[in-house]
Amino acid sequence: MTVNKQRAALLLAAAVLAGCSSKAPELKKGEKPVDVAQVVRQKMPASVKDRDVWAQNIAKAFEGQKLAPTEENVCSVLAVAQQESNYQADPPVPGLGKIAWQEIDRRAARVHIPSFLVHTALKITSPDGKSYSERLDKVQTEKQLSAIFDDFINMVPMGQTLFGSLNPVHTGGPMQVSIAFAEAHTRGYPWKIDGTVRREVFSLRGGLWFGTYHLLNYPANYSAPLYRFADFNAGWYASRNAAFQSAVSKASGVKLALDGDVVLYGTDKPGSTELAVRKLADALSLGEGEIHRQLQKGDSLAFEDTAVYKGVYKLAEAKSGRALPREMLPGIQLESPKITRNLTTAWFAKRVDERRARCMALGQR
Repeated sequence: MTVNKQRAALLLAAAVLAGCSSKAPELKKGEKPVDVAQVVRQKMPASVKDRDVWAQNIAKAFEGQKLAPTEENVCSVLAVAQQESNYQADPPVPGLGKIAWQEIDRRAARVHIPSFLVHTALKITSPDGKSYSERLDKVQTEKQLSAIFDDFINMVPMGQTLFGSLNPVHTGGPMQVSIAFAEAHTRGYPWKIDGTVRREVFSLRGGLWFGTYHLLNYPANYSAPLYRFADFNAGWYASRNAAFQSAVSKASGVKLALDGDVVLYGTDKPGSTELAVRKLADALSLGEGEIHRQLQKGDSLAFEDTAVYKGVYKLAEAKSGRALPREMLPGIQLESPKITRNLTTAWFAKRVDERRARCMALGQR
């Protein structure tokens, strides 16, 4: 290839990439685009403080993440925010001080740090003149609680080594998005991060950006928003994977927990779903290694194109004599120091979906 042809090819490739990066979000058949900020102002209760700031930040998230600007998508974001925080950037948690101490002791025991050592260390005076223990006793919000640990870890020698894992706050902001998720998805974030991603999650703009990202910024072949709400609580593709697990159970005869975890991520050790699929290895014409590699795609849309996904459904449907669902609410019991009732992922998804429906009905005649 000549130099001129190479240059032309490079220019063409650059143009294609530029076109992809600026490509407008696709709308499904029958969907109409809306002014995101205007819909937020219209749908949010008049009593909410800083409605204009909410509108601007949500609109920024839709624009920056190239999300379809539909009324349903806007109402989905608002429904999660209402369910998780009642439209508060940093919602207060009743009895948080007591909850925090219990969770700190539990985490200390798990990493074999004596409780008395932790309690003694937290009696040190913090930068605001009060001891960390005093601040913990009076803490009201997760942002305050996380800040106490940030101060402590940064101020005390060996603080990160000894206490870095003891911060009991793992979600935050108006949508209660996972801090670990936010830390893994900072690409494209439009604002300069002030300090850490953890702190950014507790800001209104950060909480809405990362929460919207978790809810909408991944491709999924779901028939209704209900299943995205379940995924928001249980992890991307949990609803699809729970349906797959149900198919595995029917094909293999092995009873499985329909929790959406098709592999044990972070390890090569086979989980219960993988062991059940291995029983179908001959029928699938797949070895154990290939089964494991394909199941590892369970956190992406590509999983649906694998031989193990298609093969399991073919076997299960032949055995059942009917078509089986490709989506299902995961059967997960919600566990958190803040939860005092018997709640499930299905309960969460249905509650949020009810809020979405009411949001959609507002302004309609």
